[in-house]
Amino acid sequence: MLPKYKRVLIKVSGEALAGEKGFGLDEATLDSIAETIKICSDMGVEIAVVVGGGNFWRGRTGEKMERTRADHMGMLATVINALALCDAFERHGIPTRVQTAIEMRQIAEPYIRGRAVSHLEKGRVVIFGCGTGNPFFSTDTTAALRAAEIDAEIILLAKKVDGVYDSDPAKNPKAKRIDSISYIDVLNRGLGVMDTTATSLCMDNKMPIRVFGLAQPDNIRRVIMGENIGTLVY
Repeated sequence: MLPKYKRVLIKVSGEALAGEKGFGLDEATLDSIAETIKICSDMGVEIAVVVGGGNFWRGRTGEKMERTRADHMGMLATVINALALCDAFERHGIPTRVQTAIEMRQIAEPYIRGRAVSHLEKGRVVIFGCGTGNPFFSTDTTAALRAAEIDAEIILLAKKVDGVYDSDPAKNPKAKRIDSISYIDVLNRGLGVMDTTATSLCMDNKMPIRVFGLAQPDNIRRVIMGENIGTLVY
């Protein structure tokens, strides 16, 4: 059976990388993700990854801190996660490159669209760190932007929750999962899929989003193969 998608962008939240610990990095989670990415890469799927940093720092956490500086700290947190994923991928035999929106040449390549696409075409996984390189923009927006830039077919939004719900499932035990929903309904109903900037960018570029849980990393493979899990935002 052939994969449904040829080129995908996977957005992995920082919280998902922490596993059950809730903070830092969980090695078992990193290894499980790497094993799944290896299977998909070996099938010829071109994979880019945008990673969050919420397992170490969130810009809005520093309430007394100047927002730009707090966001820059969050960008550095994403680089920690990008390097950790790169290490796990390479240990599983996956050729990987890390590119950052803020230059740090000693540890990663600067983000250059043409170079990123060239890596993908050569079968390398590309991990994007530092968000967009600008404060006031989330890594969700980064995922929407990079997906459009590299001509990805879909954004795979891997989160701790297993889809989009009509209300916060952490607060409402009766919350119901939604199988599919339009961008405009997400915006009008204020559902926490992505922030409004990211959702609007996906809507403008007709970039579909599949939201699913990363508690079972094999879900990445299942989505790439076309299984209808989680929530589709279209």
